[in-house]
Amino acid sequence: MPTYEYQCDGCGYSFEKFQKMNDEPLKECPKCGANVHRLIGTGGGIIFKGNGFYQTDYKKKPEPKKGDSCPEPKGDGCKGCSLNKDQK
Repeated sequence: MPTYEYQCDGCGYSFEKFQKMNDEPLKECPKCGANVHRLIGTGGGIIFKGNGFYQTDYKKKPEPKKGDSCPEPKGDGCKGCSLNKDQK
């Protein structure tokens, strides 16, 4: 659940509220009772952990070169690399 930041239109009081994403935004200031509005651009952030998502999740495997042994056996497991194109 994200934390949303609000600001009062009456007294200028700023506060944060821990809410579900589908909860209705708050409408009343807890200090003075005036209208509040939720500030845009707050409430969530990207957290990067580990060695890097691009290296482990999206990095392409290098294409084998001629002379290398095939990474997959010919047949059902073959993914059609350049080593097996001539053998099929």
